[in-house]
Amino acid sequence: MGSDSNRMVDTAYIFPGQGAQFVGMGKDLYENSPAAREVIDKANSILKFDLKKLCFEGPQEELSTTSNSQPAILTISIAALRAFESSPLASQYAPKFSLGLSLGEYTALVAAGSISFEDALVLVRKRGEFMEDASRKNPGKMACVIGMEMKAVEDLCKGIGCEIANLNCPGQVVISGKANNVELFASLAKEKGAKRVLMLDVSGPFHSSLMTHARDKLKDYIDKVQFLPPKLSFVSNVDAKVQTDPGIIKENLITQVNSKTLWEESIKVVSLSGIKNYIEIGPGQVLKGLLKKIDPKLEVKNIGASQDLTAPVTA
Repeated sequence: MGSDSNRMVDTAYIFPGQGAQFVGMGKDLYENSPAAREVIDKANSILKFDLKKLCFEGPQEELSTTSNSQPAILTISIAALRAFESSPLASQYAPKFSLGLSLGEYTALVAAGSISFEDALVLVRKRGEFMEDASRKNPGKMACVIGMEMKAVEDLCKGIGCEIANLNCPGQVVISGKANNVELFASLAKEKGAKRVLMLDVSGPFHSSLMTHARDKLKDYIDKVQFLPPKLSFVSNVDAKVQTDPGIIKENLITQVNSKTLWEESIKVVSLSGIKNYIEIGPGQVLKGLLKKIDPKLEVKNIGASQDLTAPVTA
């Protein structure tokens, strides 16, 4: 890139997790980017059902099922990534890190060249099916606890059989458990200092021991897939460490199904390396909101539609 290389911005790619889906996502990219179109058409042929129609037209209820939303978000995120990589905008950035929230880890590994899109797509479809199945066997809920001390959340969880599922940003802890336990937590949390407890729109008690059945089934599939050392620094949700060993990456993806995600800590690892610019690639802007709470000085650019590919570098 010649003299332009001096002006390239060191960047981390971040990829959204389940819950980012919305009807119409990816349609604009499909119509305007040949690179994005190729990814979405390929997903249709691999999955052997019309994922494209589901993303573009819905219905929302069907798109939001765990088994559909996971491959849908991965596909639209990779379509957005390929559209970005084939645009002039990409020459302004030097990607150094790749990480994703929960499901987004698979997208991050595709972006880092650790796993093929085809393998990741089949894996997340299976992951979604297994998580849905585990949710039927162990029905539950998740809730976001705002403004409550971490120790108080932990103590209350232990007392009533809930578990901490996600540590996303300061002052916000997501808990998971059986429906009546989560509801009991919500009713008691105010007394313990919580400002608010919001029930999440998810179909099961994810990132908890109630997902162990799904983890065990997923292990058989992950074990058979080839993972390579990532070409970008990949930060794992499970331990908030840069992982290069394919064996450890696989183990962490399996563990992640029924254990908590450390998103805030993972972002801090990236920021401590000196990276202040992030590109959230895929549907929605959930991660941008979380990063602004982690550190308001972080710059986050979103790539989710074709107009995002013409915007200037500064967020």
